[in-house]
Amino acid sequence: MTLHTSRLDPPAKQGPQEAEQRIIIRGGKPLYGQVRCFGAKNSVLKMMAAALLAKDVTILRNVPDLTDVHMMADILRHLGAKVEVKNNEVHIDATNLTETEAPYELVSHLRASFVVLGPLLARCHEARVSLPGGCAIGERRIDLHEKGLKALGAEIGIDHGYVHASCTKLVGSHILLDKPSNGATENIMLAAALAEGTTIIENAAQDPEIVNLADCVNALGGKVSGAGTYQIVIEGVRPDEMHGAVIDTIPDRVEAGTFLYAAMAAGGEIAIDGVNVHHIYAVISKINEMGAECSMYAPDTIKIKVNERLKATDITTVPYPGFPTDLQAPFMAVLASAEGTSIVTETIYENRFMHVGELRRMGADIQLKANSAIVKGVPKLMGAEVKSSDLRAAAALIIAGLGAEGVTEVTGLHHLDRGYDKLEDRLKSLGADIYRR
Repeated sequence: MTLHTSRLDPPAKQGPQEAEQRIIIRGGKPLYGQVRCFGAKNSVLKMMAAALLAKDVTILRNVPDLTDVHMMADILRHLGAKVEVKNNEVHIDATNLTETEAPYELVSHLRASFVVLGPLLARCHEARVSLPGGCAIGERRIDLHEKGLKALGAEIGIDHGYVHASCTKLVGSHILLDKPSNGATENIMLAAALAEGTTIIENAAQDPEIVNLADCVNALGGKVSGAGTYQIVIEGVRPDEMHGAVIDTIPDRVEAGTFLYAAMAAGGEIAIDGVNVHHIYAVISKINEMGAECSMYAPDTIKIKVNERLKATDITTVPYPGFPTDLQAPFMAVLASAEGTSIVTETIYENRFMHVGELRRMGADIQLKANSAIVKGVPKLMGAEVKSSDLRAAAALIIAGLGAEGVTEVTGLHHLDRGYDKLEDRLKSLGADIYRR
């Protein structure tokens, strides 16, 4: 199946008469009703890479319809896998891989695709993957990936913008990461799945998406334990022990937070189904601090009620289980109209304040100082024409528009469609006056 053409595809170059797609929001309408949380993008993409470990068919369920998913599918097809994306599922048959190189023209559009390095190296003993390069929100370094794979016995070289990894075999090792890196934890785990002996990753990333990936590897026949803790243990298995499986994607905690913040900005009362509340404790804690009523309503449902102006609070982004960097920009959109002064400190990515200028266009009072933003809440934001610089900035501007006075027009929607499946339609079902044109 080839990558389909739809609103999800990155925009083509426009001629002088073509208008860029935009989302238009008439703010001031409270949200009411119920909405369901879709599967986590950051889980799906890594589990798609894990499917390369098995000469069999892997089926991923609860998959959102995102450009990132379709781009990862194209990368796997380039490597020789058969991939079908339909009905919120991805079917991957990696029986016959024909390539071990993931080229720049594909990887450059999806930096998360660098995680194919580990499984390609494990299965084919060779991989050549384009460096992911820079990112709008900051650099994504590969030094920890390199350190971990070398410890397993790989030879790593970097030339002409590509990482070339090779080995006669991989052997388990004890690896201490200098800091908890999601990408390095994932690449090492996937490579170690087929290594001889046992690999221990110390100071591993503990995110729910790491646990989902480990569960995926185990469903395929691997042996991973400790995921979700500081220490992950991988007992290598033979390639012929890997087999097909059906794996469910966990709910997207960032999407859940986005809907919660939408209700905080607009006011009202909504319930979000399909949520794992344990994954968003840091988010819920801050929401309740600000004066909203947010609590578990059922085993997988969370409800939020907002009746009055919210109070300011401070946040610092840190690795899980702390406050997630992916929700920093959406949360700042809420803080912009909270009563008092908030301080937002970003410790993960150096350039993740690119949304600040656009929020200022809407009347926000935000000053930047080093890696912190000082947010003085204004009574009301004002609608304006704004442009998103990255995925989470796009969500932030939509949230700001929901609570603003007047009309907000958001462009740069190719960023939004990387990580949110029909967000405007789902907000409209809750009563928002929002549409895309």
